[in-house]
Amino acid sequence: MSELGTIVFGLILIGGAVGGAAFLTWFERRLLGIWQDRLGPNRLGPFGVLQVLADMLKLLTKDDWVPPFADKVVFVFAPTAIVVAMLLGFAVVPFSPDLYIIDLNIGLLFFLAMTSLAVYSVLLGGLASNNKYALLGGLRSAAQMVSYEVFMGLSLMGVVMLSGSFSLLDIVNAQKDLWFFIPQFLGLYVFLIAGIAESHRLPFDLPEAEHELTAGFHTEYGGMKFAMFMLGEYLGLMLISCMIVTLFFGGWLGPWLPPVVWFFLKVFAVICFFILLRCAIPRPRYDQLMSLGWKYMLPLALLNLLVTGAVVLMMEG
Repeated sequence: MSELGTIVFGLILIGGAVGGAAFLTWFERRLLGIWQDRLGPNRLGPFGVLQVLADMLKLLTKDDWVPPFADKVVFVFAPTAIVVAMLLGFAVVPFSPDLYIIDLNIGLLFFLAMTSLAVYSVLLGGLASNNKYALLGGLRSAAQMVSYEVFMGLSLMGVVMLSGSFSLLDIVNAQKDLWFFIPQFLGLYVFLIAGIAESHRLPFDLPEAEHELTAGFHTEYGGMKFAMFMLGEYLGLMLISCMIVTLFFGGWLGPWLPPVVWFFLKVFAVICFFILLRCAIPRPRYDQLMSLGWKYMLPLALLNLLVTGAVVLMMEG
């Protein structure tokens, strides 16, 4: 792809990601409504699709207020950081053999770095608000990050061993004969748990648990700044889904249909799984989340790493 083509595709990708996040705010409520035998948004437009427009108008017309007791610079910067970090993460995602912004030989490490940066947004938002509930939400996010970042990276090392590369294009091409969700089912399980915790999705939304922390790190946020936190959360959901498909479900690989169609069909299925998961599993206590991470997920990730390494050595040897 030429430089101009890459720039145009990058702009289309940003617009598509932001539009997709807006669509998800409606689709999530509709799917949960069907699943829980209730209506969901259905009054504005056909199937309630104009509810997205109503939500956007509400957020855009709210007073852009900054609390006088907050650290103003950090308070304004925090919601921007998560949106920028998540959008940068999409730069290395290959949507088809020829459709991507850049193929880095450290693409997987770049993705991990961007998801790590996003957590600082939550932490800074909690600290800058100068509110005890927001501070507790930020501290929970920091502890969650320390716990889940470790085994999130370790869970992907089995994929790197089997493909022999950190490039996401190489990883997809290595799955032509067998998708990695079969030999790496343990890595997929651990990465799935870590991905939910990283994106602060239910049931791991402890930094913003409204029943305990009155919305946690974004208690003092409203209007566009609050909308940017929500946008970052939905972008994170889409990015984690894209990575799950790329790393474990063969990316664009599939018969008959065009590669890019296969990719988005798989991503859509993973997003539906994430949405339905939020109404199927109750939120754990804070100590239970820490216990799950350190006592179970970390040993499982290490076990997967050791077994995969042994199998690769036997195959080469």
